[in-house]
Amino acid sequence: MAVGQIKSPPDAVDRVYAQSLFELIEADGGRDSLEAMSGELDELVELTRQFPELGGLFDSQIIAMEKKEAAIKSIFGGARISESLQRFLLVLNRKDRLNRFDQIATAFEEMVQDQFGRVEVDVYTRHQLPADQLEAIRGRLQETLGREPIMHAYTDESMVGGVRMQVGDQLIDASVHTQLRKMRKRLMEDGSAALRTKFDSAIEDND
Repeated sequence: MAVGQIKSPPDAVDRVYAQSLFELIEADGGRDSLEAMSGELDELVELTRQFPELGGLFDSQIIAMEKKEAAIKSIFGGARISESLQRFLLVLNRKDRLNRFDQIATAFEEMVQDQFGRVEVDVYTRHQLPADQLEAIRGRLQETLGREPIMHAYTDESMVGGVRMQVGDQLIDASVHTQLRKMRKRLMEDGSAALRTKFDSAIEDND
């Protein structure tokens, strides 16, 4: 999942719940189960964003805990999600942490990435990148970072050109807009310095 899309970063308590789920799933089925759960969490996060009613149910501090539990069982019953994930949602509800589901899912994904040497990378360009260019970026990142990049490509029409990447929590901005802004700043600073030099020189000449 893209780290920059969440409501706020995971806090210490979010990580405790994510760690508990991680250990439970790892003990139950190892890497395959962890990756399956990571995929389930990602899909459920997307559902809460696509369907405001579902997101509102998770976030609400007004709906009674019992009504939330009944709704979770009704919505997700019948093998719509794994039994492990449904039980986890019920635990979050009883602990009044369901409104932190996005952040807990993010913390879980980070743990999976760390476990298997991966890193999430969001790539932004003005136009959609061809697959070979995206693969070339992925290869260079893997060589540089020593980790397996999980690539997510997005288009941003506000960009003039170039590329902007979010690697984990680090922003790498090589867009033309940023380069122009830096050039303008440098010219202003250099121009000011040159003007000061000329001013000082003129004063010295008149001494």
